[in-house]
Amino acid sequence: MTDLLFSLSFWLASPVWALMIFAPNWRGTARIAASPLTLVPVVVVYLALAVPIFPELWAAVSRPELDGFQELLALDSGAAAIWAQVIAWDLFIGQWMFREGRRLSVHPLLMGPLLVLTVLLSPIGVLLFLGLRATRRPADRAGRPAVYEPV
Repeated sequence: MTDLLFSLSFWLASPVWALMIFAPNWRGTARIAASPLTLVPVVVVYLALAVPIFPELWAAVSRPELDGFQELLALDSGAAAIWAQVIAWDLFIGQWMFREGRRLSVHPLLMGPLLVLTVLLSPIGVLLFLGLRATRRPADRAGRPAVYEPV
């Protein structure tokens, strides 16, 4: 059962990632990426894995030491729960990046690879996106860069 839940966490998030990467201009993608409900199925999988091992999970996170975390990851359910948590968090970050990229008019041919990198190695993808974001200004409805006025 743990193997199934481990795999399920990824497969539940995959359609959202696929839409953001391969169908970024479809109107439904924007609606789906804006919904926090996309995280719910993955979080339910996380809970199904985490609740039975809550004492071990709590011990690892309440006293963050390498040995305690290694003990948690040595449990099949512990490793699978952490994986589901990572999948949910990556999806949350990816959806934010997608929406922010649209707000800043980042071309899909640039956002797509950034999102793929975020799926695979989220800290690197997020860091690159934050660098890109720092160089961009939001576009107005006519597509012109927004003008920032001092407060």
